[in-house]
Amino acid sequence: MATSPQQRTGDPQGSGHMVVCGDDGLALRLAAELREVYRQRVVLVAPSGGRGEETERAALLSQAARILRRSGATVPGDTPPPPHDVPSSSPSEATLLRAGVDRAAALALLYEDDEVNLRAALAARRLSPGLRLVVRMYNRKLGQHLEELLDQAALLTAPGTDRAVLEASTTVLSDADTAAPALAATAVAGSSKVVQADGVLLRAAERTPPGRGEVPDPGLCTLALLSSTTTDPAGVEGSEASGALGPLLLPDDRAVAGSTGRGSVVLETVRYAGPSLSPRRLARRGAPLRELFSRRLRGALAGIVASVLILTLTTTLLTDADPVHAAYVTLLDLFSINDPAIDAPVTHQVLQLLTGLVGLALLPLLVAGALEALGTFRAAGALRRPPRGLSGHVVLLGLGKIGTRVLTRLRDLDIPVVCVEEDPDARGIPLARSLGIPVVLGDVTEDGVLEAAKIHRAHALLALTSSDTTNLEGTLSARTVKPDLRVALRLYDDDFATAVHRTLRTAHPDALTRSRSVSHLAAPAFAGAMMGRQVLGAIPVERKVLLFAALLVAGHPQFEGRTVADAFRPGAWRVLALDTASPGARRPDLASSHQEGDEPQLLWDLHPGYVLRSQDRVVIAATRRGLAELRGRHAAGAR
Repeated sequence: MATSPQQRTGDPQGSGHMVVCGDDGLALRLAAELREVYRQRVVLVAPSGGRGEETERAALLSQAARILRRSGATVPGDTPPPPHDVPSSSPSEATLLRAGVDRAAALALLYEDDEVNLRAALAARRLSPGLRLVVRMYNRKLGQHLEELLDQAALLTAPGTDRAVLEASTTVLSDADTAAPALAATAVAGSSKVVQADGVLLRAAERTPPGRGEVPDPGLCTLALLSSTTTDPAGVEGSEASGALGPLLLPDDRAVAGSTGRGSVVLETVRYAGPSLSPRRLARRGAPLRELFSRRLRGALAGIVASVLILTLTTTLLTDADPVHAAYVTLLDLFSINDPAIDAPVTHQVLQLLTGLVGLALLPLLVAGALEALGTFRAAGALRRPPRGLSGHVVLLGLGKIGTRVLTRLRDLDIPVVCVEEDPDARGIPLARSLGIPVVLGDVTEDGVLEAAKIHRAHALLALTSSDTTNLEGTLSARTVKPDLRVALRLYDDDFATAVHRTLRTAHPDALTRSRSVSHLAAPAFAGAMMGRQVLGAIPVERKVLLFAALLVAGHPQFEGRTVADAFRPGAWRVLALDTASPGARRPDLASSHQEGDEPQLLWDLHPGYVLRSQDRVVIAATRRGLAELRGRHAAGAR
């Protein structure tokens, strides 16, 4: 569709920019993430308001930028202009044209109404078939259908465009799916700075300088050497003044070996290191056959069977009957359906009386077995209580949309969980019942509920209910029971989350506390999707950023035909993993969550001598400058 010059004047950003449309805090947070972390020019489409609302929106954007700067995700003097604001209450076709969607690199639709996002996505695909779309959808099934529909529409409306690009042009995400990995990692490792690749959670862990005679843990690889001033109380983080050494990204082995007195950042997988549970306790989906009857009942039944066998053998020996006939007669006498042995020999009469006595004992045994089996089946279908002696587990408050996703991730990591939920009809109750996860039904603010969840022996607390006050009250109650408990609580407002974090950190300096809003946790995943499905995420290292991406070796002379060791360029990029799946069976988006039954396809322990082939797909860690070079874009200010 052609556009008039008047339609084009609304966007001063030029082409290749990012357009973010939304009506809540996630849009502001995403705009700041794209600008501060990925150095992208952003156009923000948000509902218009009075001067007070515009001032508040500018303040929220400034606050999100400050949070990212404090996390070490910015480089001074390298930040694009502030987001260009296009006030609009709805993402109509005219609004999208004013935002320059027809010339944009990517568009994010983040409205809370699925129908609004759906209409805008269809209009945007019609305006720009090759546009990279990131859509927020609460209905997961509808989102899957929408992703297939928009990709198919892109192929039909732009037949001359690269098919591989168009097939990866639409990504549908939800807040719950994107925030769950960070929350699960917080419970395990105390860090929400994670990258998800092929269902594996990766985090950048800081290591202090090793002492004399100590062997440092290299993890999967060394991502960076920290500034030489980070261990100096008088130094300034990242400072390079007075001969101080700044952070060194992606160092080689020689630089790591010569880094005396400098801390390092290593890449490691997020794994649970607490007490392990037996597979039966981790995956209890029903009542095993041996649990249908108690030990006493099984013993009594074995006694009845032994008595019948003895009577059958005795009948065979004393009456000269064959074993089959003797067994038949014994069973008839056992169930009292045989004729009385009046004219039979005394031996036969005695055997008949003994068999009848055994039959009398069998009747109450059958009734007891039926009742016990019924009770066992009912107990298997009911919610489990926390087992005795449970320790090192995670207490999860709330089984709503977010809590259910986090429960699934914790279960994938084989972490013992005890859930606390007030509503017996909550969304996650059926999942907890099917997985055999212990659940305490009750209000967390009432006395005895957290105690029933064994909070005094727990490893961490995740407060994920939909109420900020409930999450805060549950956290404070848990801290009174166990002051050093690791806590992560979900709060909607970033300002409130920051204030709570500072207060709890001051009151409990020896305990780890994390307070995050869903938009804070979800924005990095949406930003990575806007950069393309090949970008898996970003991790800040002091005042620089490392990007993680999945790339095809074909078309990259830096990789093709080279060994893994030769393809490593210090300070620019490093190959971390190899996709072992065949090209036709590869998942298009490695950053998405695993579907049930999917097998991991990334090989992380890659031999340095492996020769990269053109059909291979690899996961790399790269600086912004290095990734721009690999993607054919040389940004002047890339780091």
